Amino acid sequence: MSLKSSVPLLNKASCPTVVQCPTVIAMVGLPARGKTYISKKLTRYLNWIGIKTKVFNVGEYRRAATDKYKSHDFFRPDNKEALEIRHKCALLAIEDARAYLSSGGEVAVVDATNTARERRKLLVDFFTVQNNFKLFFVESLCDDPSIIEANILEVKICSPDYIGMDKNEAVGDFLQRIKHYDQTYEKLDYVHDRNMSFIQIFNQGERFLVNKLAGHLQSRVVYYLMNIHVLPRTIYLTRHGESLMNLEGKIGGDSDLSDRGWQYARSLSEFVKNENIQDLKVWTSEMKRTKQTAQYIDSPTEHWKTLNEIDAGICEGMTYEEIHDKHPDEFALRDQDKFHYRYPGGESYQDLVARLEPVIMELERQENVMVICHQAVARCLLAYFQDKNSVAAIAI
Repeated sequence: MSLKSSVPLLNKASCPTVVQCPTVIAMVGLPARGKTYISKKLTRYLNWIGIKTKVFNVGEYRRAATDKYKSHDFFRPDNKEALEIRHKCALLAIEDARAYLSSGGEVAVVDATNTARERRKLLVDFFTVQNNFKLFFVESLCDDPSIIEANILEVKICSPDYIGMDKNEAVGDFLQRIKHYDQTYEKLDYVHDRNMSFIQIFNQGERFLVNKLAGHLQSRVVYYLMNIHVLPRTIYLTRHGESLMNLEGKIGGDSDLSDRGWQYARSLSEFVKNENIQDLKVWTSEMKRTKQTAQYIDSPTEHWKTLNEIDAGICEGMTYEEIHDKHPDEFALRDQDKFHYRYPGGESYQDLVARLEPVIMELERQENVMVICHQAVARCLLAYFQDKNSVAAIAI
């Protein structure tokens, strides 16, 4: 006699895959153009929306392979020994990227200068011809000296190459390194490279040139890149104050704040006042408890339906004990897989991540913002900013 589990199998929320074919995103550009910043941001975003992505930074391969870097001379175009080392490191990185995509990875980001057409041709041959992957180039171009200087001062002189070196000496050395690359730099060209898929980003988002997008993933990447900026800012995430339904242990609903919730709203207002945050914007959901939490804050406020709490469907307004008693199968299914479980007539965490994607895009465009939202929403947003994939949100 066979025994059957009393718990039904989980019917996961459907979500068609975005990546039909493994994809390589290859950076292009001189040093100090924000390539590594873009690589990390893009990887964070793709992992958050559920696309398995990893960065392969050729500079890290170079530092692991040799301790011969003493000065910018290592990057001279006539330094044959160093050229050989750099070429071997690039080959190691792209081979590791291939192995990653061949073993379940979906997107590999090759973070390197890739400034020569010969190198880009190697990438095309290796990834698209030999391995049948898609390849998308992202070139960061910058001729604004203030942006370049800021990047060098904030990032480059802190790199492992310059540990223990005087700050001014490090800046001078790095500027020489840029000059060496510039001697042989061949930019992407929409005529010469008309058959390649690429985006060119000018002066960190001043303007863009996009050529021959191939598929939905590349379109999403372009949309994301056109929304990010590098200006320093602060994003505050907070749950609403305690609500009346929180006191009763019920989920969902649209109740008012409790007395303690109103106290939190006043304390939050005092915090904002004391922080003296420049040009702060406040975002809430359309639910009363978030609007009331923002009531005393003297800043422009926007209400987003997208920020509403996860929809619990038929379980709205119930305690977990009531759900267990009235819908034991649903309770067990949620316990199996909290991220993919969808409340009947409601949402899953997976659905919520998809709903919140426009919020992430808009946050990337903004400066100082305070988001007053709900537990599940805050978990998903925090997962993004902590470089976690969306599945990890349920543990935050």
